[in-house]
Amino acid sequence: MTTRDGVEIHYKDWGRGQPVVLSHGWPLNADSWEAQAFHLANNGFRVIAHDRRGHGRSSQPWDGNDMDHYADDLAQLIEALDLRNVALFGFSTGGGEIARYVGRHGTRRVAKLGLISAVPPLMLKTAANPGGLPIEVFDGLRAGSIADRSKLYRDIASGPFFGFNRPGAQVSQGMIDSFWLQGMMAGHKNAYDSIKAFSETDFTEDLKKFDKPTLIVHGDDDQIVPIDAAGRASARLVPHATLKVYAGAPHGLADTHKQRLNDDMLAFLRG
Repeated sequence: MTTRDGVEIHYKDWGRGQPVVLSHGWPLNADSWEAQAFHLANNGFRVIAHDRRGHGRSSQPWDGNDMDHYADDLAQLIEALDLRNVALFGFSTGGGEIARYVGRHGTRRVAKLGLISAVPPLMLKTAANPGGLPIEVFDGLRAGSIADRSKLYRDIASGPFFGFNRPGAQVSQGMIDSFWLQGMMAGHKNAYDSIKAFSETDFTEDLKKFDKPTLIVHGDDDQIVPIDAAGRASARLVPHATLKVYAGAPHGLADTHKQRLNDDMLAFLRG
């Protein structure tokens, strides 16, 4: 699909049935959802997973690497495929993308919403958001991106993302390699700009517009997007949401806890 500003968006379209759209995290692509996409498509749903602009197999524009463009790209994809009664799930940065989609485009085409290890309402620590992460954390990501992007992605994947830095963790080299490969497929400028987009965008007003059944899943050992400032805060802003806390789960629970997440997503879609 080509957006109105000429950006090519790659997407997968698996299965048949009610449509489900999956928005991925930083610096990944649609492949990060493959366990859930395979499971849901095998169980009677049509699953669309796209590579965000600048990531994966989509084109790498110099400009437009921000949440408004991400949300508008998602809207254009949904319109191009004429999806209705769609369930939108966003993981991490993708949670911000679907929140901003609701804020900008409403829920006319939406049946259900899901925030998985998602960044809303706001990651950055501010006077109004004292539980957020200090700007130095994100400055460190930017510095690491400039200094040695490949090493940064390996360090994130082999450490906090999957909880592999925890005592007794069962480390999967395959998960580390997959994260690194997806990260290196992203455009350098796009991934760099996206750090600001996912950390400094305030989704509070977007979440207040959530008027469809909403599932929030978060691990209580998430070292990337801490649960108190994210999943639990979002659940307070979306009072009808169902919050599922995975005890001991890391940020990358779509891989480390994939069968549990598969089952929870399927039950939510069927419920």
